[in-house]
Amino acid sequence: MNKTLTCIFIINLLACSVFAQVAEPTTKKVDSTPYAFRFGIDISKPMVSAINNEEEISYEFVTDVQFSEKWFAAVEFGSAQKNSSDSFLKFSTKGNYVKLGFNYNLFENLSGMNNEILIGARYGYSDFEHTLNSFTINSNDLYFENPLNEVGQTYPNLSAHWLELVSGIKVETFKNLYLGTSISINILLSQKMPDNFLNMYIPGFNRLYSNKLGIGFNYTLSYKIPIRKSKSKKV
Repeated sequence: MNKTLTCIFIINLLACSVFAQVAEPTTKKVDSTPYAFRFGIDISKPMVSAINNEEEISYEFVTDVQFSEKWFAAVEFGSAQKNSSDSFLKFSTKGNYVKLGFNYNLFENLSGMNNEILIGARYGYSDFEHTLNSFTINSNDLYFENPLNEVGQTYPNLSAHWLELVSGIKVETFKNLYLGTSISINILLSQKMPDNFLNMYIPGFNRLYSNKLGIGFNYTLSYKIPIRKSKSKKV
């Protein structure tokens, strides 16, 4: 966990340092940036899995479409396969998810800049299955160790719906190439659970806590394809 937090902190510093390098502050862009389609991938998931040595395979693609100077329609979709455990059980999860929503850019770009400080919201849906690998019975017996029960039973056709509140930044590091980072607060709306244990991990939602909240983050590399260029002028 400490290694993961250190990696996240370093990537945040790199993203913020790039974002701080503003150029040409003597001119101001008064018209909107180009309308564009942007497509990319979350590069944090394979990095975190490698650092934690987890038997985990996950990926996420991110897209957005700029339809005004400040507003973006956003779609994120992906797949996850993860092994989880707590004090009494071990299980694995695999499934797919999609998230639909919007971003709003709070940053006032100067001439030649196309960076973003964004806030937004998402609706998320995931369909997945758990496989219960093993469990021990939770008892207060101080004299005998609780036996480990091997199971291997799969619980298919599970699902979850949730809302996300998102904030982050996107920086144009090279022409039309963007580095982004964001964090989200996830609020569970509904879920379908197995009969005999809880959903502690949901693909796309991540770890589910007892208050039905979760936290998500991503670090993305994406490329923008202009759809229609707008005009700008100096003042």
